[in-house]
Amino acid sequence: MPTDLLRQVWGFDGFRPGQQEIVEAVAQGREVLAIMPTGGGKSLCFQLPALMRDGVTVVISPLIALMRDQVRALREAGVAAGALTSGNTDEETDAVFQALSRGELKLLYMAPERLASGGTLTLLRRAGVTAIAVDEAHCVSQWGHDFRPDYLRIGDLKRALDVPLAAFTATADVETRAEIVTRLFDGQAPVTFLRGFDRPNLRLAFQPKDSPRKQVMAFVAARRGQSGIIYCASRARTETLADALVQAGHAAVAYHAGLEAETRRQVEARFQREDGLIVVATIAFGMGIDKPDIRWVLHADLPKSIEGYYQEIGRAGRDGDPADTLTLYGPDDIRLRRTQIDEGLADPARKSADHARLNALLGLAEATGCRRRQLLAYFGEELAQDCGNCDLCQAPPKLFDATQAVRKALSAMVRTGEWFGATHLIDILTGTTTEKVRERGHDRLPTFGVGRDHNRAQWQAIFRQMMGRDLCRPDPERHGALHLTEAAHPVLRGEESVTLRVDTTASKPATVLRTQVSEEDEPLLSALKAKRRALAEAARVPAYVIFPDRTLIEMAEKRPATLDQMAQVGGVGAKKLESYGRAFLAVIAGEVPDMHPQRRKLAGRPEGALFDRLVAVQADLLRGPDGTEKPLSCSTAQIRRIAEARPTDQAGLARHLDQARLDRFGAAFLREIAAA
Repeated sequence: MPTDLLRQVWGFDGFRPGQQEIVEAVAQGREVLAIMPTGGGKSLCFQLPALMRDGVTVVISPLIALMRDQVRALREAGVAAGALTSGNTDEETDAVFQALSRGELKLLYMAPERLASGGTLTLLRRAGVTAIAVDEAHCVSQWGHDFRPDYLRIGDLKRALDVPLAAFTATADVETRAEIVTRLFDGQAPVTFLRGFDRPNLRLAFQPKDSPRKQVMAFVAARRGQSGIIYCASRARTETLADALVQAGHAAVAYHAGLEAETRRQVEARFQREDGLIVVATIAFGMGIDKPDIRWVLHADLPKSIEGYYQEIGRAGRDGDPADTLTLYGPDDIRLRRTQIDEGLADPARKSADHARLNALLGLAEATGCRRRQLLAYFGEELAQDCGNCDLCQAPPKLFDATQAVRKALSAMVRTGEWFGATHLIDILTGTTTEKVRERGHDRLPTFGVGRDHNRAQWQAIFRQMMGRDLCRPDPERHGALHLTEAAHPVLRGEESVTLRVDTTASKPATVLRTQVSEEDEPLLSALKAKRRALAEAARVPAYVIFPDRTLIEMAEKRPATLDQMAQVGGVGAKKLESYGRAFLAVIAGEVPDMHPQRRKLAGRPEGALFDRLVAVQADLLRGPDGTEKPLSCSTAQIRRIAEARPTDQAGLARHLDQARLDRFGAAFLREIAAA
């Protein structure tokens, strides 16, 4: 049963919402497309079915680091898994080949690039592959934000092996989903599970830039000791910001594609193993990191698209616990992103689509109501009510009718030939007589001084919001001068109104320090994390592979005193109880008596209590009912099998005991089984 495997292997008592139906469909060999939010447990939906069927499940995944982490986690949980990647040593690759030839592997991870190798198909046929799972399936879309050409080979692999395929992704709009069906399922509609894009545990927040270095420092200071990621638009910015954080006493490192490969690997390893490390990175960082307890993501610069934004903030709070996100943005960010699109090598249709995606993100940044509603609407999902967990829900903005102000700004652009940027236009609107204004005769324009009812800071906010609503764009051929878009003309003609936010750059949102446990449990949680760190360093695996934060928090709160109680903690499966149970119990309760390995296999289960009663009955009858007979006992393996099978009569018990033991213990054992 799936629930039995879930408890035994992963240590979970139940599925997350939406998982069980997907697991059952995949296990039945149906063609499946599952769109699930990051942190919703996608990997379990193909890992668990692999244990329920014969043969090998091959998993196509885009990033080496992610594959290696998942394989390590599976092995720690007692699952036979391996990966064939370009990052393997020769010894690692040989070990995977040998395990495949012996029929020992259940899951084989593989990068899509390997599908180009001529020997791959033969290898998979010999290995007995019975299913294909595709992780990050949006990579197949040529219109998506993370296209990988080698993903186009997966359809050929499916046809050649003639096995069912299950595809998983967290970020796929309607267009991308249609392309996944075409390329991976030959246009035949799979069973589709749309589990929604909402991540209600993530707090969404945007702030216009106003002394951005101070804004970053204030945000990080309020979350000292928590693991987080800061995304920057340039390599140089990652290094200067990381240095500033270190100077302020934070554990921080820079990460970008220009670093040596070994340095990048060291940063990835540190981030996975250390608590509270901050990585300041370009978008090169994160997709391959499966760390579940990232507590916040900060964009120090505006992301490239709404899909990129959602995928990047999705790296926070994968354990389901509360996590913060903040995106800082300003006019320079908007100009940079527009210019990158306009000066790129893509065809006009692709550039238009990229501008539309950027527009969606800017619309989210300049939203006047619940951000989550607007974000989910982009992905075709409707939220019944405001989320209550975004900055605009928690502190509703002041709005004003900006129609006349926007018309004045647009008129100033038109009357100056759309050859100037916001600074010069604001000079005209506020009636500021600069040398540049005089030289061009702009002090004689009808728009000169018509905007004196707003100060410079207010006009800067108006222009930024106009750019955010795509009423005007910087023109790269005119050195970034603002020009009107099609959307601006109805406003200029007085046919449409515009409502904007009163800018709030001067006020900072309240920052709340979140503690993961109560004050009295904090020392124990710190000790448990120290034990985890020591075990992770010794095993050379990420800390969460030993146990995630959520499991340690539950240990600190419940304080189990026996292996049976430890087995009831979420995330403590049979293999991890065997490997680490006593070590963590020693931190919580001091040294505890060891438990026989056969009994340990039943820890935390009703069969364990029955095992103990059967052992007690056996001790009472060791020399027979009157204590004068020859000593006789059962092996612990026999008692474990009886406790698991729970036979109800002598015939059932006879499958486990010979006649002498059946005569000595049979009736008493059956009474205990019936009582249980």
